[in-house]
This record gives sequence, C-alpha cells and structure tokens, in this order.
Amino acid sequence: MFQALLQKTFLHNRVLDYLICLSIFVCGIIIIRIFRRILLNRLKRWAKRTATTIDDFLIRIFEKELLPLLYFGAFYLAIRTLTLNPTLEKVINGLGLILLTIFGVRFLLATIIYGFETYWTKKEKNIARKKALRGITTVIKIIVWGLAIVILLDNFGIKITALVAGLGIVGVAIALAAQAILGDLFSYFTIFFDRPFEIGDFIIIGDYMGAVEHIGIKSTRVRSLGGEQLVFSNTDLTNSRVRNYKRMNRRRVAFKLGVTYETKLQQLKEIPVIITDIIKSIEDAVLDRAHFSSYGDFSLIFDIVYYVIGGDYGKYMNIQQEINFKIKEEFEKRGIEFAYPTQTLYLNRE
Repeated sequence: MFQALLQKTFLHNRVLDYLICLSIFVCGIIIIRIFRRILLNRLKRWAKRTATTIDDFLIRIFEKELLPLLYFGAFYLAIRTLTLNPTLEKVINGLGLILLTIFGVRFLLATIIYGFETYWTKKEKNIARKKALRGITTVIKIIVWGLAIVILLDNFGIKITALVAGLGIVGVAIALAAQAILGDLFSYFTIFFDRPFEIGDFIIIGDYMGAVEHIGIKSTRVRSLGGEQLVFSNTDLTNSRVRNYKRMNRRRVAFKLGVTYETKLQQLKEIPVIITDIIKSIEDAVLDRAHFSSYGDFSLIFDIVYYVIGGDYGKYMNIQQEINFKIKEEFEKRGIEFAYPTQTLYLNRE
C-alpha cells in the first residue's frame, strides 16, 4: 500500500520524487543553518581578534551577499531532481540567473568600495574628503549595474547588438543635450583628484568668497561671509582662478603709519626699533622690515611688513590689533604724535 502510494505520479513526477526533492531542500537548509550558527560565528570571533579589517569584511559580505544564494542553491538542487514543465524550468533558470547577477554585482561593488575606502582611509585623514568619495562610488555603481544589465539581457537571448547601437545613438543625443551636466561631472573628478580645495577651505572666486560646505557631482556649495549659500557649477570652478586661503602657510601683512613733521630726529630713529621689538614679542608674528620710507604731504611715513604664521583670518586680526595697541602705548610714552591731514592757512592783512 505504502509502496503503491510512493509510485503514484502527479505532474510527471512520482510521490517518491517529491519526497526526495523535499529531503534535499530540508537537508540543504539544515546544513546552511549549521554552517551559519557554528562555523560562521567562530570565524566572526576569530576575525575580531585580528588587527586587519579584510577578514571582517569578507565574513560580513559573505553573510550579507553570498549566504542568501546558498538558500536558493539548496532549492535549485532539490528542484532539479524533478521533471519540470519546460516553461517552469525556464522561469526557475531565469530567476536563478537574475539572483546570481544581483548578488554578484552587489558583492563586486562592495569589494570595490571597500578597496577605495581602505585606500583613502590610509591616505587621507580628512573626514570631509572621505565623504566626497561617495560621488565616485555612485558613478562606479551606475557603470557596473549598467554592464550587468546588458550581460543579463544577453544571457536571456535578447539581441543586444541593436540595443547597444540604439543606446549609442541615444547616448550621443543625451550627451549633446547634457554637455553642461557631463562637464560638471568630469570637473568633479578633477576637483576630487587634483584637490584645488576641500570642504572647510576658505576660497575666493572672482568677487565671491566663503567656506566650502559641500562638493557634489554637479555643483559645489560655499557659505559666504554674509551667511548666504553660494552655489557654483563644478565647471565654473575648474575654469576660474580660485584663491585658497586655507592653505596659506603664512600671511604677509603690510601697513603704513605716519607721524608729524614736528617729530625729532632721535624719535624717528627709535620708531623702527620700537616696532621691531613689538612684533618680535608677539607669538606667530615674524618681522620682515620696518623703515622710514618717505615724506608725505602731511606726515613722515613708515613702511612695516611682517608675516603671520598660518592662514586664519581671525588670528591675523588679533595680532594686528595687538600691534596697534602696543604702538599706540609706546608712542604715548615717548610723546610721538600720529599725523593726520592738516592745512596751514596764511592770512595777509591789508
């Protein structure tokens, strides 16, 4: 009786065949679960004790991207023991090919992105620059997925020659219509690799200035001193002369001061010494020169040049302010007067 039941046929397969199929599938699931709970967990604990991150990445990517394929593999091996309708068999094969493509592409992209991030983490300490890497990875994802779809269509028997030719014509038309967008994209790559500026840098472009807030694939955003956000296309930036003050190692400062013509010669000789001592006493200020340079219309003019170490504007203003205070203090002690525009009128009495 039981043997007769096993030999009964449903949809071109015996009951025994269905039981074998189910047994293979269940055994496959059990093996995968055992592998996941025992072996994979042990590998995770081992990876935590190692200094490298590549083993953690491989375990993580295997669990996330490849492990689901094992479940489908168990199902596929089980279902292959049955005699299937040709249409159903094509559907299952197509589904397997789609899943293999999806998880394969995700595995490939994860590996590429991990390689990029690992390389830039070692090379770059700037967190903002690491964020800019997202634009590169977005382009890589688009290219890889596009190639994967074309290959998948080819495996389904779709003639892609005409499709590729058609896409080529459409691509040319799109490229002509979107020259500005493509130009900004290539300019983004130029900014990323050539690094004329980075997020946080204070830059001047023409009549505009501000701190870089965001570098995108299409545009770069700059926060101006007035508080408003300035948006520049990447092409405009690469075609412009950009002045980057963040990379200023030292700032050259030149200023003049004038004293009255009534100032005595001995006092005039003391002024360069006074200014030299003042600047040398201030941290991160390096004197270049201080000279009595010329006779003005209403003053004796001294020319002073010094350097501020670093490019921070606030630091420069603090140092200049301290210099001004000390010059005023020393001049008052010595009775030296600053000059200001004056006119002398001569009146004739008739």
